[in-house]
Amino acid sequence: MESLQLAEPQKELIRDTWQIVSQEQIHHGTVLFTRLFQLEPELVFLFHYNSAHFSSVQECLSSSEFTEHIRKVMTVIDAAVRSLDSLPSLEEYLTGLGRKHRATGVKLESFNTVGESLLYALESGLGDTFTPDARAAWSRLYAIVVSAMSRGWWRDPQ
Repeated sequence: MESLQLAEPQKELIRDTWQIVSQEQIHHGTVLFTRLFQLEPELVFLFHYNSAHFSSVQECLSSSEFTEHIRKVMTVIDAAVRSLDSLPSLEEYLTGLGRKHRATGVKLESFNTVGESLLYALESGLGDTFTPDARAAWSRLYAIVVSAMSRGWWRDPQ
């Protein structure tokens, strides 16, 4: 993976803050997606299950299918946190995830909005525990993840 590295103190901050947030992953994931849809409301229309399209953000957020999507996103974050010492091991998975998001109509710029939404959710869940150093550590981790996903987004679908 890209040469973006995390220093040991950053890894520790990420692990410590994730330990708190991960206790209520669906709640914090819902906060993340609520914020995402506030920033980019058109993204809700990319989600449809069994040919059913959502007519509102609330309809999407309250569906069991979308709750499963939240669970998957939080699992990816959890995998990144668990792999802080071996992030290159996630390269293939993340590039595949980037290709998949392109195929579903996600714009590359939306990855930035997801990052903003993730930081918002972390700050909402952690309050004063989400220090500027913790924000910087999470921003760096997200940049590493998005770098790999972006490489997949740019590759031709297989």
